[in-house]
Order: sequence, then structure tokens, then C-alpha cells
Amino acid sequence: MISKIRSNKAAFTLVEIMIVVAIIGLLAALAIPGFVKARKQSQGRRSLNDARQIDSAIDQWAIEKKMKVGDTIVLAEVATYVKGGLPSADAVNNAFVISTTLAESNNVAISTSTKSALANVGIEWGVY
Repeated sequence: MISKIRSNKAAFTLVEIMIVVAIIGLLAALAIPGFVKARKQSQGRRSLNDARQIDSAIDQWAIEKKMKVGDTIVLAEVATYVKGGLPSADAVNNAFVISTTLAESNNVAISTSTKSALANVGIEWGVY
């Protein structure tokens, strides 16, 4: 009677379970590097967009205050031109390099440590 009950029960064999686990592991091994690269690209784009926003805020502040090249940048005043204030750091927690005097262009730069941390992910840093 007991042998009759067990023979009717359907179950997976150990080999079948091992094959499924191996397939899931293979798919994960293929997908994880893509996720890491996408995350780094996202961090790089965020840093680049934040730098552009800060640079635009400095330009807008300089135009409204009738500043000229060489004048001192007052970051407390510039912060009012950025929604939510100036970001304290970029996406990988490195500070932006903001010049203290007004230049014709490129008042903001992304730190070299950020650029090296996000290297080889296809981000074109441009003038920043």
C-alpha cells in the first residue's frame, strides 16, 4: 500500500533541479555586467547633467547681476537659481570643481576621480 502511494507521486529529480539552477546561474552571469554598466552610465549622465545645471545657474546669475569675467562667484546666490539648491556632490560622492571667479565658459568641472570611476561606459564628458 505505501509503495503504491509513492509511485503515483510526481516529483523533480535532483538532476533536473541542478540543470535549472545552472541555467539561472548562467543567465545571471550574463545579465549582471550589463546592469553594472547601465548603473555607471546613469551615474555619469547624472553627474554631467548636474554640472551643466550648475554652470547654467552661474551664467544666469552672472547675467542678472551684470557680472563680468574675473568677478567673484557667490555660490550662496547661485544656489537660488537651481531648484533644490546646488548639489553638494556628484553621483559618486565627489565634489564638483567650481571656480571662484567668473570665467567666459566652464565655471564647473567634474572631478578626475569621478571620470576615472566612470571610465569605459560610453560617457562623453565634453567640456566638463
